[in-house]
Amino acid sequence: MNRLLALLSALTLALGALAYAGARAAAHDESAARAAAPAPGQAADAGAGAAVVPAAVPAVTAQPADAARRQVLVMLRLPPPHFRPDSAYAGSYTNDGGNAARRRIAAELAKAHGLLLRDSWPMPAIGVDCFLMEDAGGAPLERVLEALAHDARVAWAQPLGEYHALDGGDPLYPAQPAAHDWRLADLHRVSTGRNVTVAVIDSGVDAAHPDLAGQLALRRNFVEDVPDAAEAHGTAVAGIIGARSGNGLGIAGVAPAARLMALRACWESRGQAARCNSLTLGKAINFALENGARIINLSLGGPPDRLLQSLLDAALARGIVVVGAADPQRPDGGFPASHPGVVAVARSGDRHPAPAAIRYAPGTDVPTCVPGARWGLVSGSSYAAAHVAGLAALLSEVRPRAAAQALLRESGGGAGAGNGGAGTPLRAAAAAAGNIDACATLARVADACVCLCSPTAATRTVRPL
Repeated sequence: MNRLLALLSALTLALGALAYAGARAAAHDESAARAAAPAPGQAADAGAGAAVVPAAVPAVTAQPADAARRQVLVMLRLPPPHFRPDSAYAGSYTNDGGNAARRRIAAELAKAHGLLLRDSWPMPAIGVDCFLMEDAGGAPLERVLEALAHDARVAWAQPLGEYHALDGGDPLYPAQPAAHDWRLADLHRVSTGRNVTVAVIDSGVDAAHPDLAGQLALRRNFVEDVPDAAEAHGTAVAGIIGARSGNGLGIAGVAPAARLMALRACWESRGQAARCNSLTLGKAINFALENGARIINLSLGGPPDRLLQSLLDAALARGIVVVGAADPQRPDGGFPASHPGVVAVARSGDRHPAPAAIRYAPGTDVPTCVPGARWGLVSGSSYAAAHVAGLAALLSEVRPRAAAQALLRESGGGAGAGNGGAGTPLRAAAAAAGNIDACATLARVADACVCLCSPTAATRTVRPL
């Protein structure tokens, strides 16, 4: 019976999307329709685990795989007297007097070690200029990195790490939307994430999607070598966090009144998961730090990385909530989920050896936005993390300084008297909702009843900070 109801729900979703697409058919030309469909005999792109084929994306990458393996990041220190970690001043470093001197030093280092200088980016949040260099001769990178590490002018040097989105499995299973598991309607009576800025550091977000129209505070592209595009993974993550509510279309985001900062640090190519690297992610995280993000969502995983670790530490020191998707192939959840202070999230059903350090949230067959005014079902810890980033926005609207602590403390330890007590129907959805009791978490932060409340309790005034 549950499977039948879920399939009916999925069919309803698909019919709704089809009806909307039909209404807009006159606005789309035939060539665009051909571009979104797989060629004869070609399998549909799995994209973000969606049940529909995402729009075509350029079949290129920001850096060829062999080139990326020959690249290093070299950090030169910014002048200490100018480094004010609580200020937004990234732009002033682009043209400061010391910038030319640091570029000359970088050029000298590149020449001395047989490298080509490819790119640079100021990272004032952690007091460094970051230079991307590429080996031009084929010497072992380990030897080059060791030599750079002994140069007094270098803060540190590291390989260019590669990261990937954490999609998971075939999504064509019964849908269990968080609207039921987390009782979103009840949560939204207390908080909608109003005016909370959430940085979605991911692949390109479709700003024109009808469920995301007006939801983006800004959109930036940090992948210079791949044309900007509306891409599947970033659009799906953004939809789960902050899709519009009550517009008669598609879905409602966990935090529909949040302001999304869409920062493209990853790129997609047909047949592959979204990919990112240390530099593109570093640029995006630094931008989020310097432009008022209160929550950063990282639905991706890869190797530990000194640059990214430094930026995450700077974010956490400022009280920013950082949510990371846990890699199901790694016992500790992988990086950045395993970084101290990051809220690590896996999808319900996945299990890790260190359950106390990982939160579980809905991440299987989740309906969300797909580029091209469509919706589909997605699965993976990427989307579980997006749920928790949305929940963090709800908490942050009520009490900004309490959001991170509430999520790190939360492990499904009881709904409490403010939500009907233990043994209530809230427990029936526990397996699908994961070990985060969203109702209880918001109730504790808001000091108000959230779910299964009497009319008086449910409309209780939230205490201001």
